[in-house]
Amino acid sequence: MSEPTPQNPGRTPASTWIGLFLALFGMLIIRGAYNRLAPDPAAPHFVFVREICFYIFAVSMLLFVRFVEKRPLTSIGIGTSKALKTLGWGFVTGLLCLVAGGIVGFLTHFNGGETGKILSRLPLWLLFVIVIRAGIVEELCYRGYPIERLQEAGLSKFWAAFIPLMIFAVAHWTGGWANIAIAFVLGGILAGFYLWRRDLIANIFAHALVDSLSVILPRLLH
Repeated sequence: MSEPTPQNPGRTPASTWIGLFLALFGMLIIRGAYNRLAPDPAAPHFVFVREICFYIFAVSMLLFVRFVEKRPLTSIGIGTSKALKTLGWGFVTGLLCLVAGGIVGFLTHFNGGETGKILSRLPLWLLFVIVIRAGIVEELCYRGYPIERLQEAGLSKFWAAFIPLMIFAVAHWTGGWANIAIAFVLGGILAGFYLWRRDLIANIFAHALVDSLSVILPRLLH
């Protein structure tokens, strides 16, 4: 496992603040624009367009790191661990999230909310697109990039993880308060794992595993 990125005692570059704004609020801006502009936000073809925008955004963030910040992707936790360790820890973390999410969901009587109703009407192939996107983009924007850059800006590990976690959790308001609670708990587990291992790919795998088993598996078994 690579050593954590050291905090930067000097002045934080403007590119870092730009990157933090994009990472923490970019998805919310895209989602807000989509909900305002799409004639039917729940229609599969419009949902697909939204997902493509999210994927493009993720690629843009990676290009930002490489060519604007001029830094390696290891600076956001990509390529910091061997493949077998990544898969193993990702699987373990995913199972832990499933158990925790199941407990919180049971206690809050969460039934999927409006988001769940929309997902239930989408074709299976589009659910795969959404699940993979959620793992990639949300872990990049709410774990890997901000946790690293906020620490470099001088924040402690706790605050560097907690600030993105709060934004991540509140961003799930469309599913109601129960969905916010689940996002907070699962996001907290993923953030803690990232602080421990600095392995963003394992986080992505864990996130996608959780969403696959909670969203796609029930559809397959129905």
